[in-house]
Amino acid sequence: MDIQLPEGMRPASTRDWKQLGSITGEAFAQDPVNVWIFGNAQTMPPVFGELARSIYLPRGICHIYGDTGATMWAHSSQSRELNTLQTMRLVWSLMTKGEKGAARRGLGAGEAMAREHPKDPHLYLFTIGTRKAARGQGLGKKLIRPMLDAADRACLPCYLENSNPANTGFYVSHGFERMKLFEPGPGAPVMEAMWREPRQPLGSE
Repeated sequence: MDIQLPEGMRPASTRDWKQLGSITGEAFAQDPVNVWIFGNAQTMPPVFGELARSIYLPRGICHIYGDTGATMWAHSSQSRELNTLQTMRLVWSLMTKGEKGAARRGLGAGEAMAREHPKDPHLYLFTIGTRKAARGQGLGKKLIRPMLDAADRACLPCYLENSNPANTGFYVSHGFERMKLFEPGPGAPVMEAMWREPRQPLGSE
């Protein structure tokens, strides 16, 4: 894909998995669905770091902006399944750092998200987030725009699950529309499945 990154933003490498986890964990510390799953914020960095290390760095597209923002994407054709060892590491983090039932809720939410996932080819935005101190500075737009522009050039739709209603306006402003609402587990806050059709790149006929 033709991905054009702004100054200060770079592709993440395999050695960045802990930093991806740290940034994403801080970004999602007050996210309703993730708080429901984990029960506390301290579980989030190791879990998101493990998902980065096992799935999104080797099989997806990850970007980092300094130490303040990060994104994790994957093409829908790439498997997001964990092998046995990776699953064990993830469950261990959930069991040792999360509140009671976190492993069950986390695995159940993953299964629910997989069931609701669209079948048509697309780019999947798994996470986008910034550290608390970097909010309100337009960094979210810098983080999401390169991949949306690349998707437009490749004529690919994009998909995400919005786990925080406060972010709906941000995604709508970038062309996403609600597909449906669904619960990632019994008694969980709802998630908003959102889809974005590719747009004609500026300057093209």
